[in-house]
Amino acid sequence: MILIPAIDLKDGQCVRLRQGEMDDATVFSSDIVATARQWKDAGARRLHMVDLNGAFAGNPVNQEAVLAVTRAFPDLPVQIGGGIRSLETIEAYLNAGVQYCIIGTKAVHEPEFVAQACRAFPGHIMVGLDAKGGKVAINGWAEVTDHDVIELAKRFEGDGVNAIIYTDIGRDGMLQGVNIEDTARLAEAIDIPVIASGGVTDLDDLRALAPLYKKGVTGAITGRAIYEGTLDFAEGQRLLDDLTGGA
Repeated sequence: MILIPAIDLKDGQCVRLRQGEMDDATVFSSDIVATARQWKDAGARRLHMVDLNGAFAGNPVNQEAVLAVTRAFPDLPVQIGGGIRSLETIEAYLNAGVQYCIIGTKAVHEPEFVAQACRAFPGHIMVGLDAKGGKVAINGWAEVTDHDVIELAKRFEGDGVNAIIYTDIGRDGMLQGVNIEDTARLAEAIDIPVIASGGVTDLDDLRALAPLYKKGVTGAITGRAIYEGTLDFAEGQRLLDDLTGGA
């Protein structure tokens, strides 16, 4: 299981939101490349980047910051989400060195777009399902839908999706621990790998997540915890390696 540091972008800066609220943002850095280097040097095997402005705008806004990272570290895989709603956007990101594009809102409104993207760019498409109370949220978490997370995730089985990134909005940025039960329930219900997000706070959360590797949870995204120091990134990755056999 890999630990994936998050770099959330708002107005060109690295920030963390509380429960997805754009007005409740903490700025951690204005030098995105330096931030990426910090996590690379700590042993990160992948970066998770989110264009928060893009998620609300419906198209990329902070792409220059993303591309600065892919240019600086071409050997460090980047997965990017936020405002990805066309094949042209996906192609542009992949051509610029991004490894994975995450489809969120568009996957909810037009599930068939996911299959189309997977056919066009096999192996490079992830789906981001952000949930509150088991229901999917869209448009930068501003709107909670009636879609059940598991039912929607099942629609993507067979499309060739690389992973489902599951975020519990209620815990994201709150340092309250991971929603182990719902994450396990999703992983058990689908045959697509799951990456857990939201609430990773300390080593105890990683110890709780590690057994889910056998259920299909292949990674965990962490943000505020590694910026505020409640979790040492390098130590966290070493722990996951020990508990999951370095997988």
